[in-house]
Amino acid sequence: MISINPNAISEHEVSKILKGTIIPRPIAFVTTLSDKKVVNGAPFSYFNIVSPNPPMISLAIQREDGNQKDTTRNINNNGEFVVHIVDQDNVSKVNVTAASLPYNESELELAKMTQVRSEMISVPGIKEAKVRMECKLIKVIPLKKEGRVICDVFIGEAVHFHLDEKIYEENGRITAEKLNPVSRLAGADYAKIGEVFSIVRPE
Repeated sequence: MISINPNAISEHEVSKILKGTIIPRPIAFVTTLSDKKVVNGAPFSYFNIVSPNPPMISLAIQREDGNQKDTTRNINNNGEFVVHIVDQDNVSKVNVTAASLPYNESELELAKMTQVRSEMISVPGIKEAKVRMECKLIKVIPLKKEGRVICDVFIGEAVHFHLDEKIYEENGRITAEKLNPVSRLAGADYAKIGEVFSIVRPE
């Protein structure tokens, strides 16, 4: 077993360990609205469930040299965003949106994604996703290191769900094989759902 003190290695090396071991990670494709009403879209794999009641999700967005990403700026400005689940059918288009564009230029146009109106918030979603969650910001937690904000953690409440009929069963369960989600690994690697197995939890 190799023992490593994270303070003794570079930030890049720490990042490689975390991204290579905390896998697979679900990917959220997030749309937000700029101050000029331009729809921004970007993928994030530091994303998960917080609570089912009320339904809340977490989204951690890193800063680059202390600078906020467009998604962070937009959520802070209007408190709304849409989370989409990335799947095998849309992952190629989502990858296009990871390109660095100037603020107020839409990644959705670059990726040729189709906007759809939301029910409860002003931020549009995209048609190319089997799952859309309209979210309102509950809390933002800026995380600091040596006095500088390095990351913003957002807690959002899902106020409306949009689910493709093919993935939603009558008992309320989601059919994972029909959703076909992809997960993030390290580097340029992604993963599909492999063999699914069940283990009964003890009472």
